[in-house]
Parts: sequence; C-alpha cells; structure tokens
Amino acid sequence: MKIAFFGLPLAALLLARDGHEIVWAGVCRKAAIGTRRLRRVARDVEIVPDANSVAVRERVRNAGPELIVSWFWTKRLPRQVLALPPLGAFGVHPSLLPRHRGPDPYFWAIRRGDAVSGVTAHVLDDAYDTGAVLARRELAIDPSWSAWTLAKRLDRPSLSLMREIARAFASGHALTPMVQDEAHATLAPAPTDDELAIDWRESAADVVALVRAAAPWPGATFTLGEEVLVLEEARVTAVFPRALEPGEAAVRADGAAVVRAGDHAIELLRGRDGGDVPIGPRDFETRVRALISSAPLT
Repeated sequence: MKIAFFGLPLAALLLARDGHEIVWAGVCRKAAIGTRRLRRVARDVEIVPDANSVAVRERVRNAGPELIVSWFWTKRLPRQVLALPPLGAFGVHPSLLPRHRGPDPYFWAIRRGDAVSGVTAHVLDDAYDTGAVLARRELAIDPSWSAWTLAKRLDRPSLSLMREIARAFASGHALTPMVQDEAHATLAPAPTDDELAIDWRESAADVVALVRAAAPWPGATFTLGEEVLVLEEARVTAVFPRALEPGEAAVRADGAAVVRAGDHAIELLRGRDGGDVPIGPRDFETRVRALISSAPLT
C-alpha cells in the first residue's frame, strides 16, 4: 500500500518493513534518529515540512498515497491534506481517547492517578485527537513510573497498533470506527508553571504523584528560601518530626531531607537546581540544614 507518513522516522521504517511503500514522508524534527535510513526507503522525504503550505500539499498529492499515517506528528494536519488519499488518514495517540486529548497525556495520566493508560488509533480529524476510534490497547500504570517511563512503555504498543491498522487498510479489512463519547473527554495540555509548583498542603501521595508526572522534565518546582529547586524523585514517609507544619523542612537523624505535606511527609531523593544541574540527596540535606530555622517552603 502507498503511504504518506508524518512523524518520527522509526514508525515509517517499520511500515516499510511490513511491505508498504512510503511515497512521501514528513519528519517532525531535525536530526531525528532514522532519517538517513528513511531517505533510502522513501521516495520523498521532507524535514519539518509546513503541512499548511500549498507546496507540501502538492508534493503529497503528486506522490499518490492511498493512506496517510501519523505517528508523533505534533501539529494539526489541514483538511486539504487529510482528504488527499482515498482511504483517509489515521494516527495513534498515547492515551485511551477520549481521555487526555492533547500534547501531554503522560503527565495528566499520572497526575490524575489513572490506574490504566494505553494507546488509541483514531481517524485524523479537523481538531486534535477527536476523530473516530479504530482500536485501543490498554496498559496498567505501575505506581513507580514517571511520565518518561510511561511514555517509553507506550511506544511499543503504539507502534504495534499502528502497524496492525495499516495492515487492515491494506488488506481491505473492514474497520468500524467508533465515535468518541464527548461526555468522557478530558484535555491534556502542557502543564503550566502553576500546575508544576508543589503545594505542600496537598497529601504526600498527591505531591509524589506530581513529582512523578513531571519527571524528568519539566519537573515539579518548589522554593527553598530564595532558591528555586526542581524535584525529580520523592517518596512518602511517615517518619518525620511531628512539630513540622505543611511546607516546613527538616533533616532526620538518618540524614534524609524531609518536607511535611498535608498529612505525612516526603523524602527528597533527587532533583536539580532551577537550571539543569543535578542535585544529590546530600546536597538537598545541606541546603535544608542551612535554611531549616527560617525558610519554609512554598
């Protein structure tokens, strides 16, 4: 089957391995891994093309695709492009649509405490992630996973589902699209600075969920004295000085830096400063010791 592809080269290479002809490929980022190999198997490759331009639309049209496939293409494809192939267009989104529509479903799945996530193959439509569902695959979320871990664990089922749907189109297998239920739709925008800031009045479990959801980037933030820190790993602890109020820090007898949350406390395990410099547990301990008597956290 002749496919026009938008996204990361790895997916297009797998489609080519399955016997599909990649007649045109738009790569979503410069220096993406696999771009050189993709140039050897695809007729025409463009790096970060403007899908809204007439020139790109004509190149896709002239390539004569039967189907458009999108995998990690993060911009909306215009209707004029989606309408070019006779079989239409589909993509795979890393959530169980209609839950967590948008660019950061990993963050919101963990932040909202979802027990299960997954991937959804869906028809590409005018709006992001709203097209009819073709198929889903579920994945249980381990309570220890960060957003980065969840993203990597969803890659394999996402690629597998993409290949399965492409094979179904190529074989003429009847697919039954299911319209998404808007009553269950939630959005997954990129988190704001306010949403990344730790509120120590929340439960310790909620604070840790935020840390996991934001790790390793952009990270959950808090202020210690006048210094902004980014917390990348933390855990709930019931062992802390009982006199602490939410937002106050201490160093336990065993040397662990702890901060009181709304119920229990959390241990500060790993992080970095307001830039990109990693900070080990001992550095956290040193900073907490220096400010413990006069620097509540916010």
